Amino acid sequence: MEETENDGRLRLSRTKMTLRLMVAVCVAVLGSLQFGYNTGVINAPQKVIEKFYNETWLSRYGEQIPDTSLTSLWSLSVAIFSVGGMIGSFSVGLFVNRFGRRNSMLMANILAFIAAIFMGFSKMAYSFEMLIIGRFIIGLYCGLTTGFVPMYVGEVAPTSLRGALGTLHQLGVVVGILIAQIFGLEPIMGNDSLWPLLLGCIFVPALVQSAALPFCPESPRFLLINRNEEDKAKSILKKLRGTTDVTSDLQEMKEESRQMMREKKVTILELFRSPLYRQPIFIAIVLQLSQQLSGINAVFYYSTMIFEKAQVQQPIYATIGAGIVNTAFTVVSLFVVERAGRRTLHLIGLGGMAACAILMTVALVLLDRISEMSYLSIVAIFGFVAFFEIGPGPIPWFIVAELFSQGPRPAAIAVAGLSNWTSNFIVGMGFQYVEKLCGAYVFVIFTVLLIIFFIFTFFKVPETKGRTFDEIASDFRQGGESNTDKQTSPEEFHSLGDSQV
Repeated sequence: MEETENDGRLRLSRTKMTLRLMVAVCVAVLGSLQFGYNTGVINAPQKVIEKFYNETWLSRYGEQIPDTSLTSLWSLSVAIFSVGGMIGSFSVGLFVNRFGRRNSMLMANILAFIAAIFMGFSKMAYSFEMLIIGRFIIGLYCGLTTGFVPMYVGEVAPTSLRGALGTLHQLGVVVGILIAQIFGLEPIMGNDSLWPLLLGCIFVPALVQSAALPFCPESPRFLLINRNEEDKAKSILKKLRGTTDVTSDLQEMKEESRQMMREKKVTILELFRSPLYRQPIFIAIVLQLSQQLSGINAVFYYSTMIFEKAQVQQPIYATIGAGIVNTAFTVVSLFVVERAGRRTLHLIGLGGMAACAILMTVALVLLDRISEMSYLSIVAIFGFVAFFEIGPGPIPWFIVAELFSQGPRPAAIAVAGLSNWTSNFIVGMGFQYVEKLCGAYVFVIFTVLLIIFFIFTFFKVPETKGRTFDEIASDFRQGGESNTDKQTSPEEFHSLGDSQV
């Protein structure tokens, strides 16, 4: 009886949300806000920036910029952000193991300051090259931060709160997108005189984060496992957990460390070569693809165009409405992720998005004959966004960190981040061309992809709710060992997906 009471008190202490933990997570998530802001900021002021490109060209060459050159420059301005993101996400492992999680976030802010200078002074210097270089540099920053933030949050959070706190990364992203949409309105900063400030004000969250990060703790997992500084890790854990008894956390980390010592150093190539890691890295990549190839960025990059085609009055405000829905349902996901589980929410999100994509297709096809279909298109887009934030939005970011132990985690997050940014780039560059070919039926493509991802998640993705990193990794270790002798059946994969502690 006494032992049961002690176990209950221990579990209670592990679920406690302390001020120190909340501050550390919120400061880290400022990087997520930067990612969201810079994803959404470039679209609203497109016309005024294109006007700047034309004026710059005219001052240099004494003639109007050719339409083909203007289209190429604008496409480059948008796409170079994703190129920087690809490179940055692939470089995560170079920083986090050498400098630590917290210090890596601190160092990355240098890129945000440099990018702010390039973009903020591009108009004054009459240089569209500065704007494009600035977009590339902030892309590098965002690629790094999409690796740093989920990793740091996952490692400072207790097991029982890891999912809820992991969702804050996505909340930071969607809040950043919403802020960018609002600031990008013409009466605020989306105009001829203030658009450089719209792009350059990213130095503000970078400054706040740089000032606050030195007061945040380093990841205790990094200190214990990578640096072998047990006393320091223990001291930080006591502050983060708000209790003097952190034995269970330390034991979990030590077990993970012992497991790492039995593993050889994990490189990116080893993730694909070793049967121990092949299955989880494949799951990690497909989860990232399910986020980006779901069609959500098609909606956010081109939502104004979609609303215009649907004959919606004031399409820019409808787009902001979608941003508000985006934010609201991220908060919903924050509160239910530890109750419903990652796998369940991802399945609900994918299924709901597929249904909304079908509704959107029906609305766009019948729009010319039935004017009321414009309302159905708004409902479909809002529903599409809402279901995205229930599952495919937040879950792929932090579940990757849960699928791997400390050793392969940086390499796995780098590969997953590269997959995310690459598919982001493909959708951003290709959607407008595919839309011209397919017209109203363009979302049928996303419907098919969503169904494929739903089936994959149902059969292949394990539930990680309430489980330690080592417990999750041990399932794959057992699977890897058995795979050397025989193929794993779909029933066994399904069993793995349903397994819980």
